[in-house]
Amino acid sequence: MSSIAAAPRPHRVLADVVARPSSRARAFAVDATLVTAGALFVAVLAQVSIPLWPVPITGQTLGVIVVGAALGARRGAASLTVYLLAGLAGLPVFADFTGTIAAVAKPSFGFIVGFIAAAAVAGWFAERAWDRRPVLAFLGFAGASAIPFLFGIPYMALILNVFLGMDLTFWQVLEAGLFPFVVGGIIKAAIAAALIPAAWALVRRLDRP
Repeated sequence: MSSIAAAPRPHRVLADVVARPSSRARAFAVDATLVTAGALFVAVLAQVSIPLWPVPITGQTLGVIVVGAALGARRGAASLTVYLLAGLAGLPVFADFTGTIAAVAKPSFGFIVGFIAAAAVAGWFAERAWDRRPVLAFLGFAGASAIPFLFGIPYMALILNVFLGMDLTFWQVLEAGLFPFVVGGIIKAAIAAALIPAAWALVRRLDRP
């Protein structure tokens, strides 16, 4: 009779270093606090913005990667979901202190939707300990950084060509929504790949007797 090997348990992420309360209610409160703090962190980095048409260059992606890696896949995705809903509810958490339901009509909104999946991917890599070593962290975080474009570019093309009546070619869409962000995305992934392993090194140092 053959047996199916159990899937390996995910590794701890940085958020798991926080003392875990024994009661379920307190554990939920800790997770809710971490999720909210992650959303606020992304909101702060969203204000680091360089105006660019039709999508600005912001620090959001760096925040998304760091939050996803630090919280793990589920809490990271939850944090970016909170961020998106807060912005749609009118809180000024999007770039340039904006936030309104009307954001769904902006060409950049698809990227914000993609942040949820990007945080989950960054967290997935972190749960497999890729965030402990800078090279692996960079590879994982670079992959996570590409996720928002899978959502953002088609959404941007839909808004510009269908709703705004423009007639951009596929190449022009890439010129507007991809090419200007490649170098910045690599730099952000490199920054995250330096920060997260450094945080783990500090944790290990503090854990030494």
